[in-house]
Amino acid sequence: MRIRKAELEAVTGKPSQYPEEGITEIALAGRSNVGKSSLINTLINRNNFARTSGQPGKTQTINFYNINGDFRIVDLPGYGYAKVSVAERQKWANMIEKYLTSRQSLKEVVLLLDIRHEPGEHDKMMYDWIKSFGYKGYIIATKADKISKGQWQKYVSIIKKKLEVENTSLIIPFSASKKLNLEKVWETIESMLEMHEEKISLDKTQTEDE
Repeated sequence: MRIRKAELEAVTGKPSQYPEEGITEIALAGRSNVGKSSLINTLINRNNFARTSGQPGKTQTINFYNINGDFRIVDLPGYGYAKVSVAERQKWANMIEKYLTSRQSLKEVVLLLDIRHEPGEHDKMMYDWIKSFGYKGYIIATKADKISKGQWQKYVSIIKKKLEVENTSLIIPFSASKKLNLEKVWETIESMLEMHEEKISLDKTQTEDE
């Protein structure tokens, strides 16, 4: 995909401050410091577009990134960071839940996991939630440069088994620093957008027929 324009459209934790509904949104979920911001920066080829941090749990807002005026990538707060209070973790969980359950523009939720580590309880809960709402269940397995390519399948199989993923092709090993599988991630995003456009066209046709 050719990136003509990319902008940080909103940084918020309140539904009243979300951007106007309308264009397709693809949300990124994952544990703190899993690499959501790095993925966004790599996708649009700008080093400091999405703010990254070496401090897990720092992102406490929902960040809406508008790409070409055509769709948004939505960076959700990282979950599962132990060194914050229970009250603060619950606040973030509520923020995520409000967005995921109320946003009409949301068409897909992608789970990011560190390929090197077996998915934990929070990852399983998030993936089950994603599937329960009818999303496809795409997983981007980050930091794939930290293990040899020959080991990818082994770690992908662990993720597949732990999360009960239906199809291995839904799990994409990825590295932001080495840009490994960048093209495949873009192809996946483009397929999500195309599927949504086809659904809109089909719904419109059915409405006209009625």
